[in-house]
Amino acid sequence: MNQPPQNYPSDQRPPDWRRPAGVAQGTWQYINQRSIADHYDDFVADTPLCALDQRIVEQTFPAANQPSQKTTANQTIIDLGCGTGRTSIPLAKRGYDVIGVDLSDSMLRQLVAKAERIPASIDMAVGSVQPLRANLVQLGCLSQNSVDHAVCLFSTLGMIAEKKNRTTMLQHIARIVRPGGRFLLHIHHRWSALHEPGGIPKLARSWWKSLTQSDTDFGDSVYQYRGLDEMFMHRFSQQEITRLLTSCGWKIQHIHRVSLDGSTTVKSLLQTGGFIIVAVNGSNATAETVVDTLHSSRR
Repeated sequence: MNQPPQNYPSDQRPPDWRRPAGVAQGTWQYINQRSIADHYDDFVADTPLCALDQRIVEQTFPAANQPSQKTTANQTIIDLGCGTGRTSIPLAKRGYDVIGVDLSDSMLRQLVAKAERIPASIDMAVGSVQPLRANLVQLGCLSQNSVDHAVCLFSTLGMIAEKKNRTTMLQHIARIVRPGGRFLLHIHHRWSALHEPGGIPKLARSWWKSLTQSDTDFGDSVYQYRGLDEMFMHRFSQQEITRLLTSCGWKIQHIHRVSLDGSTTVKSLLQTGGFIIVAVNGSNATAETVVDTLHSSRR
């Protein structure tokens, strides 16, 4: 079922001059490829990383709709780059109210359709799902301290072009999430390119471009994805993401190093394909950074 989306005439896509800040040209094409949402769930169904990050989501945000726990109103989680609801729907089923943010209308329509099919339960209340079409760099429409927690998975942060835009996005989330709230984030590891064919020359070119082009950062890459030739991805070093989160008001609590194939977590940085990070919001937050692997019998 891993089929590329069907192209539609270019005149049906918004013109490039309407492309928002932080959205690379390839990403703009991806967002406006209307059929991509129809195939998205099948495309990622067998992706090991999707199973791994959902286990960490469950550990970070356990079920909040057990009868013994329903003493207060639902907590709200904002799902940044929610897509068709891969994370939003399970969170709602576990009793959280979810704001699903994406720039793709097609993805959000799939999200709404899924939310409408969540079965009601007498014993366990389910949360709501509210779609919001927005660019992650431009979230001024959301008020300060308006949500309890945030998630941003499947390297959505890395799809934002230019460091200044990634910084703006993280500052927005720090403003939107209440003090003490958690932020669950996935990114790809820059140095995993060393394990890829042609990885060293690619890293060298990225480094050189970062020195010679003002709008390019070390770790930027362009690659083919689902029939698209110019998908953009920024891959981070552990030091880079630590500094970036800290500068935006986040305190890192856990860094899960994801294996190269995305199926589990590892200790060795050399064998790390990405990071799943739990951060806590606010300068007064108490958080001691722990770099660890998952303690799970399903590893």
